[in-house]
Amino acid sequence: MFTRASRAVILGAAGAAISLQAGQSEPAAGAAPVDFQREVRPILADNCFSCHGPDESTRQVRLRLDTEEGVFQERPAGQPVVVGDADASLVIQRVSHSDERLRMPPAETNKSLTDDQVDTLRRWIDEGANWDRHWAFETITRPDPPAVADADWARTPLDRFILARLEAEGLAPAPEADRRTLARRAAYDLTGLPPTPEALQAFLDDAAPDAYERYVDGLLATEQWGEHRARYWLDAARYGDTHGIHIDNYREMYPYRDWVIRAFNENKPFDEFTIEQVAGDLLDEPTLDQLVATGFQRNNITTNEGGVVPEEYEAIYAKDRAETIAGIYLALTVGCATCHDHKFDPIRQSEFYAMTAFFRNTTQYVMDGNVSDPPPILVVPEEADRELWHDLRTEAAELETRISTRAAAVDDAFAEWLATGEYRTLRAPLEEASTWMALDLTDSAAPAFVVDGEAHPVEFHGDTRIAPGPHDLPALHFGDESWAALPPSAIDSDTPFSMALWIYQPEEEGNYVVAGQYDPDDGSRGWSMTIGSRQLSFRLTGDKDPEDPERRPAPRVSPTNLKRMPPGEWTHIVLTHDGTGERAGMNVFRDGDVLEASGSEYFTRAIGSIQVDTPLELGRGRTTVRTEDAMRYFAGGGVADLRIFNRALTVQEAAVVSRWATLERASAKAADALDAGELAALRLYYLSVRDEPYRGMLARSHEINREWREMRRRGGVTHVMQELPDTEPEAHILYRGMYDQPRERVAAGVPAVLPPMSESLPRNRLGLAHWLVDEANPLTSRVTVNRFWQQVFGTGLVTSSEDFGAQGDTPTHPELLDWLASEFRESGWDTKGFFRMLVTSSAYRQSALATPDKLERDSANRLLSRGPRYRMDAEMLRDTALGASGLLVPTIGGPSVRPYQPEGVWSTVAMPQSNTRLYKVDDGEALYRRSVYTFWKRSAPPASMEIFNAPTREHFTVRRERTNTPLQALVTMNDPQFVEAARHLAQRALREGDSFDERLDFVTVRLLSRPFGDAERAVSERTFDRLLDTYEANPAEADRLLSVGESEADPDLGAAESAAWTMLVNQVMNLDETLNK
Repeated sequence: MFTRASRAVILGAAGAAISLQAGQSEPAAGAAPVDFQREVRPILADNCFSCHGPDESTRQVRLRLDTEEGVFQERPAGQPVVVGDADASLVIQRVSHSDERLRMPPAETNKSLTDDQVDTLRRWIDEGANWDRHWAFETITRPDPPAVADADWARTPLDRFILARLEAEGLAPAPEADRRTLARRAAYDLTGLPPTPEALQAFLDDAAPDAYERYVDGLLATEQWGEHRARYWLDAARYGDTHGIHIDNYREMYPYRDWVIRAFNENKPFDEFTIEQVAGDLLDEPTLDQLVATGFQRNNITTNEGGVVPEEYEAIYAKDRAETIAGIYLALTVGCATCHDHKFDPIRQSEFYAMTAFFRNTTQYVMDGNVSDPPPILVVPEEADRELWHDLRTEAAELETRISTRAAAVDDAFAEWLATGEYRTLRAPLEEASTWMALDLTDSAAPAFVVDGEAHPVEFHGDTRIAPGPHDLPALHFGDESWAALPPSAIDSDTPFSMALWIYQPEEEGNYVVAGQYDPDDGSRGWSMTIGSRQLSFRLTGDKDPEDPERRPAPRVSPTNLKRMPPGEWTHIVLTHDGTGERAGMNVFRDGDVLEASGSEYFTRAIGSIQVDTPLELGRGRTTVRTEDAMRYFAGGGVADLRIFNRALTVQEAAVVSRWATLERASAKAADALDAGELAALRLYYLSVRDEPYRGMLARSHEINREWREMRRRGGVTHVMQELPDTEPEAHILYRGMYDQPRERVAAGVPAVLPPMSESLPRNRLGLAHWLVDEANPLTSRVTVNRFWQQVFGTGLVTSSEDFGAQGDTPTHPELLDWLASEFRESGWDTKGFFRMLVTSSAYRQSALATPDKLERDSANRLLSRGPRYRMDAEMLRDTALGASGLLVPTIGGPSVRPYQPEGVWSTVAMPQSNTRLYKVDDGEALYRRSVYTFWKRSAPPASMEIFNAPTREHFTVRRERTNTPLQALVTMNDPQFVEAARHLAQRALREGDSFDERLDFVTVRLLSRPFGDAERAVSERTFDRLLDTYEANPAEADRLLSVGESEADPDLGAAESAAWTMLVNQVMNLDETLNK
């Protein structure tokens, strides 16, 4: 506002150059004093803070107008604000300057103050320039409900706040809505569905004084309550069924969505609801549900794009999570402090990065692998398996203890075995019968591939040679365009096997083929082991997918990106396959340790046989690069001690195999000559191969893993949060927000403008979660009740429900907002109780009828001078059609479904390799589930919902836009879901009613909760007669209409009459009254 160019004018005594307005403004008689927060601060925030606000980097002439100290500070030319004297205040002098070059805000900002705004500033100063802290940061105090003239109107304390404001404005509440209207309104607000005719009639027949309250209680007790509340929360939590970036593949997260529904149905206190989502994994002995809840912060969009810089996306993910927490719970735009201090709110850049630190101490890797289950994940059993889940979890923990105990207690048995000297007869790392194939390089002149004890020659090509490798084992070393050809192996998709070998990773990163036996001319049928950018990968490929002939399911397993092959080193790898042909039956061990694996989808299965009659080749393989064949090699790489076993090895056995060189050396020594490493290797061998109690426990552990696997097949998985052990959350301030320019280190923390975290709280996500719901926090309960109010009344008491900062709106009823916030908190964060209070209030029960006077004086109904009425959201409209028609399937939870959608919506935006490239419409009951279960593809959200302002859910959304466009009418009139629903409802009416009036009542009671009046009936009957004439004259058109949708039309009903009723119902479904709540 005050630019550097004008510094001399401010600092100098150039009073003559300033045009002062004579005299003080006189407020109108009886006018209320100027409210600083509601009237003054918004003027300063919009017009002044960008140059004279919190951001030090853009602050001009060292002047702050966002702080009390800055506004009243003595400066060389005077004070910005002189209490009681507007004419002496530099602020007034500059905003009303006659010289446009010196007037504030500067012209180049494209901002200016209106005469009314200048007058507001003058009156505020002359009245004493009262300075209040920004309202949202003030401590919540519970105000007493105000006295009102019409005390009998108020049913609840909140009504007194509403009525007091109406009376002050000279307005009166609207009459109470009739019972049918109330029943419909409450049903939609509490369940998202129209009331059933039975529930409606029971309420209409109930003469008890508390009939409405009992009706509301019935709605709150339904499972549909949780589904409806969850829909709003899923917008905020940015829940989706795909990763969102790049290929946008499927992500399995639906157990989190189901947890949200269940939490609302169980009326989980909102503070617990918060703590479990932000930090359920950090609670003591967290339950299954508490772990599932942490999916809240795994809902962010992720990527696996090849050119991604992991450090950049680590910063992006942390920023998203900090913005989500702040947006949902604090309604603060903390992300505006990414590059500099916030320009409008007192949030420093360092404080923003301190918030991101809470989310930079997890085990999640940046790259999502383009799979549905990038770790960390949690197996979530179906309801019938929950007891088994707990039993297996308990047994697995006990078994792990027993295995450790046995391993520690085996010393005496090991010493006895060692004394027998049996170890000196070792000829293989495991029992000899388990070795199926092995590469024998001991005779460099005659290398052999031994299969079932029979040696076969090995052919070397190019610069392939035998030279010492790891631990002096003979190894194959590959030069340029070099490889070794071995006889074909009998490995197949139903063959259990383990492949063990040492691999030398070249210094140069590249795309290599280590080993393989496959036929590129047959869709790469076979198996291969490759390295790309130092990431090892092993895959099996069989027949084409009969449902998608362009694809061949290829189960693939790899170590995670965090466990790439170290360059210039030998690494021992064991790949195992249990004979199922599934990715679930494959594992990878490195240097005898378990690796967190990634790869294809967990239950991807090779179809048919993978066997081909081609040589097993080491160091080369043919592949396709940009549609052209190319040969890839393993130049600079090496392979040693290749062994293929006839079963899937345990990790303990894999560790034994990796130590074979040590075991072989030990077998040549007397017991008293063995060194510590050799003794350790022999002990491991004895324990893993010879000790039956230990092997029995390992076998049981393997069985438990198989049971887990089948439980996962029946149930699902979900993404969870997992903290890194033994490290503290921290981040670095990023210069201008750039990931590659880190500056000072900051520990996890919260903005200083808010109450500090208690010293007793840990500085991690658990501490953050408790701080969010601490009673000293002035924002969480305010923000939450405002959002709940918005869901019922259409607009929050603070319109900008996502922004309670300086740029946001001020509350229309600030005392009511604080009363609601304290009531919600003191009720034990009782969500159902809070909504019950809202919908049983007199304010809510008002008729939505607007008078000319109210339209002029309260056009947006911000004063609540009438009942709420607005166009319903996309999900409610679709669910209304399904519910009213009788098509709705009430099943709760489960995998997301794919109802009707126009062709090409996904394929237009999808990459060719995306598994969400083609939209395959479901069939049967899945077509008629509630909209909360609809599959949500981030890059192409459900088309019919997006038209009604549904978000992409790429980022959090706490307030949807609400527009009305012609495209929306095309959905409700022509979309197959709506047309089918109209036909289904029409034919039900035909079956249930004998007369036109009875049938019309059947329809309108289900859609509008009321029968039509006489005039409406007359219009409807004339419309029906015209439609009937049309379809009787055009029977093919009738048949075409009735064929829309998967459900079959009733053939026993006349086609023309059914089509006419279908179109009439369609028109009723498109009435403004139907589409509005």
